Amino acid sequence: MTTAATNTVKKAKKQPEAQPPAFGLGLDNIGDLSALLNQPEASGKASGPMELPLDLISEDPHQPRTKDNPGFSSESLTELADTIRLRGVKTPISVRENPEAPGFFIINHGARRARASKLAGKSSIPAFIDNDYNEADQVIENLQRNDLTPREIADFIGRELAKGKQKGEIAKELGKSASFVSQHVTLLDLPDPIAAAFNSGRCRDVTVINELVTAHKKRPQEVSVWLADDSQEIARGSVKLLREFLEDKRKHEYVAPAADDDPVDESPAAQSDTEASDHENAVGEQAPEASADKHDKAPKEANLDKLKKTIVQVRHDDRPARLLLNRRPPAAGYALLKYEDDGQEFMADLSQVQLVALVEG
Repeated sequence: MTTAATNTVKKAKKQPEAQPPAFGLGLDNIGDLSALLNQPEASGKASGPMELPLDLISEDPHQPRTKDNPGFSSESLTELADTIRLRGVKTPISVRENPEAPGFFIINHGARRARASKLAGKSSIPAFIDNDYNEADQVIENLQRNDLTPREIADFIGRELAKGKQKGEIAKELGKSASFVSQHVTLLDLPDPIAAAFNSGRCRDVTVINELVTAHKKRPQEVSVWLADDSQEIARGSVKLLREFLEDKRKHEYVAPAADDDPVDESPAAQSDTEASDHENAVGEQAPEASADKHDKAPKEANLDKLKKTIVQVRHDDRPARLLLNRRPPAAGYALLKYEDDGQEFMADLSQVQLVALVEG
């Protein structure tokens, strides 16, 4: 490491000066001998991570990930910055000395952690110095990194919920939104046809799976038939078309014709029945005391203070929603909600829900 770089890292405590050797065969020198034996061997490589100032570190202009990489999106970096602000950088980055600028370093891998640390207001970052690193190593490191699958994330969230943690608490620890946690919780109890599509790999998009779950709750038979077609692509666009089709079908459901629209039976028997009915009606018209009974009861006055059909409007994750009262919640403190903007239904922790209004539907 160069002299300038050495000045930027934390200095080790200065060892006390050695005492003059004692004469004789006493045990006075055993402590000094032990210290000498325990001293680390001189090495050109650091034995552990060091706190390097971020202003001495620059990114590799030839790194394999470009500026359009999803990992460099504003949303992704903000989420990572939130976790760093809360927990710090747990995995040190790797850097090498900058041959063109003594005392400065170039990132081998860890550009996202460095960017997010700056967003989090950090002035330094834990780092290993590895000068034996090249561009091929960067590509290999990114290719071999196995990100967590949606199922693995859902299982983790399920274990945390089982410990009694709230969804909002888990979201904060992960640096994700409450809706991210809610969507992954849905994966823990999928309807059979949707579970089959997810587990087989036909669809791994968590948002799409949640949309299918919402559609299945309303039209389980139609959604099951749609999923049974193995040639059917399961993507955001196709599922959106499916939901629009099912909604349009619901609006145009077949309605049985009213009694007045029934075909007229012109048979002699029917005609005589009609004549008898007409005669009874005529007799009825001549009996005012019979018809008077029909008007004896005055209609009830409407209670203007009573809501006929109540809609509970709320806000969840800063989105408008409504409370659904047609399903029993899994535990006290939870309720079924439905987002107003996309119709997604989900179980929510009521401590994360803000009551907005009660309106008549």
